[in-house]
Amino acid sequence: MTQILLAMIVLVNLVVLLSRGSASAARINAVFEVEPSVRETAKSEVTPDTKAPKIEFRNVSFTYGDGDNELENLSFTIERNTFTGIIGTTGSGKSTLLSLIMRYYDATEGEVLVDGVNVKDYPFTQLRSQAGTVPQKSVLFSGTIRTNMRWQKQDATDEEIWEALRIAQADSFIDDLDKTVAQGGTNFSGGQRQRLCIARAIVGSPSLVILDDSFSALDFVTEKKLRQALFEKKDTTFIIVTQRCSTVMQADKILTLEDGRLEGAGTHEELFESCPAYREICLSQLKAQEAAK
Repeated sequence: MTQILLAMIVLVNLVVLLSRGSASAARINAVFEVEPSVRETAKSEVTPDTKAPKIEFRNVSFTYGDGDNELENLSFTIERNTFTGIIGTTGSGKSTLLSLIMRYYDATEGEVLVDGVNVKDYPFTQLRSQAGTVPQKSVLFSGTIRTNMRWQKQDATDEEIWEALRIAQADSFIDDLDKTVAQGGTNFSGGQRQRLCIARAIVGSPSLVILDDSFSALDFVTEKKLRQALFEKKDTTFIIVTQRCSTVMQADKILTLEDGRLEGAGTHEELFESCPAYREICLSQLKAQEAAK
């Protein structure tokens, strides 16, 4: 009786496992059957135009497919080796704009150009290898500081890693590149994770660095030191998305978005005088005397 009972228990457990496995297999097959919306069409590398602007949008509109344009008729240029800030209220399309540059989505209308070449003409590897990107959610991978810093450039030297950590103001709490990193970077605070992700993006000195609201967890003193260190890198184009006007006040160009439309483009002084949307953001965060400086 005991042997029969044990065999019946094994059989019941097998039925349960088969039921769970069948449901999981159906979900996995559904993922495999999804067709990607962005396909790699270029097979060979293209030759960039070194005299063209680093980034150019030509009458770009974009929708996620719900009928409403997330971005509408955007046209602007970002010159090489400059510091560009993108500011706007929540839901104005800032992160969506960045996704079009690296071709995580294709523009519904218009053209997006990098180095004078349409992003659709680039192989994915050539387009995305030239940019270091820090997303809104700062995520580190399990391993060590060294393995995380070599995520973009696998042959990065320790000198390059320490230089990136210095620029990102992360050398103050990192004293060993073999320091263990827990999954997701949970053994670091939010501000420390952001600084490590910024360091990871600038290892190897990529020609383009995209920071998507990557200063939100930093105190103002650390942010100021970090911005000053970034300004000293004259061979890199920086694009920074933020909701803090103090972060972009010294930028070479500021793009102000409102409901997916470009409300203004220029320096802080120009926009504060001519762009009501930018002026409203500044006055909501700073005193009138500070914002006007």
